[in-house]
Amino acid sequence: MAKDTSLAPLVVDHDPAWQARGLALVAELRSVLAPLALHVEHIGSTAIPGMAAKPVLDLQASVGDLQEAAHAFDQPLADRGFQRSVHQHDHVPAGCDDAPETWAKRLWLRRGHSGEDVNLHVRILGAPNERLALLFRDWFRAHPEAVPAYSRFKSTLADTVDEVGVYSDVKDPVVDLVRTVAEPWADETGWTPHAGSNPRN
Repeated sequence: MAKDTSLAPLVVDHDPAWQARGLALVAELRSVLAPLALHVEHIGSTAIPGMAAKPVLDLQASVGDLQEAAHAFDQPLADRGFQRSVHQHDHVPAGCDDAPETWAKRLWLRRGHSGEDVNLHVRILGAPNERLALLFRDWFRAHPEAVPAYSRFKSTLADTVDEVGVYSDVKDPVVDLVRTVAEPWADETGWTPHAGSNPRN
């Protein structure tokens, strides 16, 4: 398994090409990881128009069983330059009483490959962390006026800290704040995860 590195974070201006690259990777991994990957989607800041981000595409595969998926995905992902990370849980948002195991995941990283640098997050379909990844993306897509402020925060933070781990730890409570406004929006609008997407899209 690949160990997470402690390189300094790099946040760059949004690249409009990220959308097409993300869609191409979604299509590739949807084919490779079927039928266990019930959905594959482009998530994170690179999936949000105008958002500054680390130049690493985040994808999410939603599965029914993490252990089964980890066993089945390791070799086809390794063949495409991915290595599984030791990281197996997401941050549980402040004020959330969920047991940590409900925020479990598996994570594969691709770095220095001929293709894009990628983080592939594999999460249980319907789990709170799987839902939050989609809600975060869709709330920002629906509120472009919030994108410059979050972009500025990330860029300033990346210029201030020396390690990706510290960057993530500081950013997590801000994601928690976004969640507190995104959840009422989801209730008001009837938002649901994977709305408008076909299975494995």
